[in-house]
Amino acid sequence: MEFEELAPFVLDDSVTDVLVQGGLSVWVDRGTGLVDTGLRIDETRTRELATRLVALGGRHVDESTPIADVRHGEGVRVHVVLAPVAVRGTALSIRLPRGAPPTVDSLAQNGMFDRVSRRLVEDAVTRRRNVLVSGATGSGKTTLLAAMLGLVPHDERIVTVEDVAELRVDHPHVVGLEARQANAEGAGALGLDRLVREALRMRPDRIVVGECRGAEVRELMSALNTGHDGGAGTVHANGIADVPARLEALGALAGLDPDALARQAASAFDLVLHLERSRGTRRLAAAGRLGVDSAGRLAVTPAAGAEPHGRRRPLPDEHR
Repeated sequence: MEFEELAPFVLDDSVTDVLVQGGLSVWVDRGTGLVDTGLRIDETRTRELATRLVALGGRHVDESTPIADVRHGEGVRVHVVLAPVAVRGTALSIRLPRGAPPTVDSLAQNGMFDRVSRRLVEDAVTRRRNVLVSGATGSGKTTLLAAMLGLVPHDERIVTVEDVAELRVDHPHVVGLEARQANAEGAGALGLDRLVREALRMRPDRIVVGECRGAEVRELMSALNTGHDGGAGTVHANGIADVPARLEALGALAGLDPDALARQAASAFDLVLHLERSRGTRRLAAAGRLGVDSAGRLAVTPAAGAEPHGRRRPLPDEHR
């Protein structure tokens, strides 16, 4: 078994994450928060296991490239940070997809739409709105995005671009592109920005970037601003009010000044959906729309139909 002493946790259908810190502890998450398993794996063995898991995923990790992110099988994600970059010992993180691909119905049953109207989300897909999904790590961005893509009509072609392929979509025509790191000689890298450009040549009906972390945000906005409606992307942000600043930071990596970023982002994205996780429960916490404020900077305002405190009111006509 490729996960060896971690196999009991990987094979446990209730476990969504396995987190190892060399020489210290092994923690698991069963959807209600982290629990210390009591298992201890020394640093030498943790490093050996981490290096092998990365190699099995087709990448490499060593002193010169001490961080790696790989995919195993049907969406199992392995992330490694070697010591001494990981100060207290090699950090090995395993994220495990569970069950069937998520659907809007299954998310609704788990309380995803208690604060923000489900109809707002479904309408965004039906009307081919361009959507930016934001949230912190583990808040459910990929899960919500996959469920939304499951609503796309089956006669449409979806092309996804991800650093490590995680999206599991219940749709018959999904083409997934995955970034590739450079080899030991420093050659062969394929970044997300390049893959977004290639996706445009693949006759997509919808383009999706699993997570915007850098220059690819420019390519995605360019695609969405040139007729590729119904696209989507995700971005890390602690709150919906932080999304403009996060996009400005990503735009700077792509060579865009704040004014240029504001104009492009406000035009590219029709809706921002922000997720939060509390006590193991993932919820759609807020929805907003991007615009340009009086100072020419990117800003976000509440979207019609979004209820930040769970109170319900009739939806505006556009969402009936």
